[in-house]
Amino acid sequence: MAKDVAVGKLAKISQAQQNMLLAVLLASLFLGVAISLVSYFIKQISFNTEIIMEEEKQIVKYSEVIKNIGVCKPPKGSVYSNKELEECNPDTIELSEIQGSLRDNILTNLASNQALNSVPKEDNSECVNSTTGKNFTYDELMENYNNASSTDDRKAASQRIRSCSALRIIPDALPAFKNQEALLASLNKLFNISNWEPESISPSEEAPTIDEETGTNAISVMWNIEADSQKTMTVLTNIERSIREYNIGTVNIEWSGSNSLNLNAQATAYYMDESGISESTKTFRLEEE
Repeated sequence: MAKDVAVGKLAKISQAQQNMLLAVLLASLFLGVAISLVSYFIKQISFNTEIIMEEEKQIVKYSEVIKNIGVCKPPKGSVYSNKELEECNPDTIELSEIQGSLRDNILTNLASNQALNSVPKEDNSECVNSTTGKNFTYDELMENYNNASSTDDRKAASQRIRSCSALRIIPDALPAFKNQEALLASLNKLFNISNWEPESISPSEEAPTIDEETGTNAISVMWNIEADSQKTMTVLTNIERSIREYNIGTVNIEWSGSNSLNLNAQATAYYMDESGISESTKTFRLEEE
């Protein structure tokens, strides 16, 4: 009897030990799963937080660029909403709404520069005020812009400012692309102003190069002048006064009698590469252990 009781107790103890061991194993299993899930969710939360912070950072930068340039009206909040960007129309903006922006500074300062505005605006009927018969002044251009009653009128007034104010001096002086025909036309105009007509004008066969000092693109230009000394000096003076930069490298002058000169010149004209905006991509990866 006592032996049976002892065996029964031993069996119960053994069962209890098995149950406890099973409970410990299950608890360890659940703890391991819980730790793995917590670690996974922490990584996911940290990764998503990094993505959200980077998105917010880029949104702020994007909004600051738009505000600094003056493309859109200032946002109601700190950044532009999707609706504000969809409704953005540069041709409906008043300059008073974008004060301090690049666009405002260009239109109110550079475009009104009297020294640059004094350069004649030839062969451009759009720059002539039909009422006065004279070139539009900067004040008249801005008055047309501010008094525009429709988007199309404001767009036309904005284009007239770029074409007829001092702003046009920038692309005229340093074009944004290679255009040998425009270069030759510019030279031909200088020759006409000097009352001298060359026998022929043709593009140089040399390929464009990079100027080592300025880093800008260079086009080789050659011309030959056969005229008296006074006419030759007039041509050279007008070339020197040209708004476009001509760097005369070599000159060969020969006297041909009767105060006549034969001048051969090799010069360089410049232009900039067309600028553009490219998108960049930043990749984020969730590191897996």
